Amino acid sequence: MEQALQFFRVYEVWIYVVLSILAVWQLRKFALAWNELRGALYGMEREAAQARLNQAATMLVLMIIMAVSTFTLVTIVLPSMPGATVLPTATLDLLATPTTTLVPATPEEGASTATPSELPAAEGCTPGQINLNAPLNGDQVTGMITLRGTANIPNFGFYTYEIARPGETVWLPVQVGRQPVVNDVLGVWDTVALEPGDYMLRLLVTDNVGNAMTPCAIQVRVVAAP
Repeated sequence: MEQALQFFRVYEVWIYVVLSILAVWQLRKFALAWNELRGALYGMEREAAQARLNQAATMLVLMIIMAVSTFTLVTIVLPSMPGATVLPTATLDLLATPTTTLVPATPEEGASTATPSELPAAEGCTPGQINLNAPLNGDQVTGMITLRGTANIPNFGFYTYEIARPGETVWLPVQVGRQPVVNDVLGVWDTVALEPGDYMLRLLVTDNVGNAMTPCAIQVRVVAAP
């Protein structure tokens, strides 16, 4: 089910293009049949023209239903499925230089700090294909974070990065990218509105037929801005 929905998400634009071309063709057939019906003098001619008119009208209705169904699947059904959501996002400005702020590990008074042995290891990261270079596992971050890494697999479709609290199964998509990236900027993560604490950050890459690869996941700590 998830792969089918991702197919509609990846090829949404092409589906609309094909449906538009077919709709124009059927509109032309509808207009011709309408003119034939108006000019028909005999019963047989009128019946044949009416049949062609009905057929063209039926096809137009079916195409409208298909377009509405695709829109509903992509904008309503897909976002409601955890792990399958891909958010439409503004084009990344790679010339911009948002600042990544790495905060020294200075725990608040009375707060416990996880030692390196207690920190979960990064999972699923594959250098050269799916990998996060910044921030790194265990980093403390605040403000606007520039994510850097690699999202480059065979038959690349798109990538998205998502966040969740440790132990949660529902991931919140942050942003999506539609071009492969190799050791470069993946996007920006705004942590200002987040409650300070530990978060899982993962990079998920999907190929052009909707198959999601094993995500690269790390744990970071969001701290309040000074």
